[in-house]
Amino acid sequence: MVTLCHSAHTRTSGKIARRNAAKVFCSTQMPPSQSTIKVVIIGATKEIGRTAIAAVSKARGMELAGAIDSQCIGLDAGEISGMEEALEIPVLNDLTMVLGSIAQSRATGVVVDFSEPSTVYDNVKQAAAFGLNSVVYVPKIELDTVTELSAFCEKASMGCLVAPTLSIGSVLLQQAAIQASFHYNNVEIVESRPNPSDLPSQDAIQIANNITDLGQIYNREDMDSDNPARGQILGEDGVRVHSMVLPGLASSTSINFSGPGEIYTLRHDATTVQCLMPGLILAIRKVIRLKPKCYYD
Repeated sequence: MVTLCHSAHTRTSGKIARRNAAKVFCSTQMPPSQSTIKVVIIGATKEIGRTAIAAVSKARGMELAGAIDSQCIGLDAGEISGMEEALEIPVLNDLTMVLGSIAQSRATGVVVDFSEPSTVYDNVKQAAAFGLNSVVYVPKIELDTVTELSAFCEKASMGCLVAPTLSIGSVLLQQAAIQASFHYNNVEIVESRPNPSDLPSQDAIQIANNITDLGQIYNREDMDSDNPARGQILGEDGVRVHSMVLPGLASSTSINFSGPGEIYTLRHDATTVQCLMPGLILAIRKVIRLKPKCYYD
């Protein structure tokens, strides 16, 4: 995402290495600004999917054209999203039918994919077959899948934007961390999450990736310490992360830098999934206007 994404790295032979790829998108058409964007949401019954249904329905110049899921089939998308009025769009498990209807109308369309890593490639491929660009937000997606998507999009001359995060605040936090990393020799990441799955979090890993290989070695005094209380080292530049699991506490990430006589702390709290909606709406608007190019960033 041009304004929402950041550098991605992948481990190679035990190291964190920078990938030369970016948000996957290849768009060859520049639709007029007044066009209504028809949006199809895959994973519509998930919390983020239900929230996205309401956000898209209220966004200027957009309309919900389909809600895809294997659960709650037949129920109205507006009703499952807690909207005051029904949208008269049922939840379906037939992506092909929905995409075909949009293609016949010759409308500008975008598929938003909140599904699972194993289904992302097929969903993007199917969307491209009907002339629709895609926005993918699946945090556990493998970089190998992203590489495959990039190759496919270049060949198909279609667009797909893979977003590591949709939170604007998270991106700003990471951008600020990169700037601060040039000025401080000590840095530790402290995060809290309501459940213990996949710790350290993708956010913490991304932050460590972004400030690694910048010519800085952090926490030299005890870089070789194997004391569990000192947290986990991410990468080879000494960035440490401490993860807390506290049910009921908001998801929080803080980056603590220190230098002689001062401590500089950056912090981002995400209280609800609503924080991802401004980034999602921006991603939908961007993906249909990007020049032909393929990358994951």
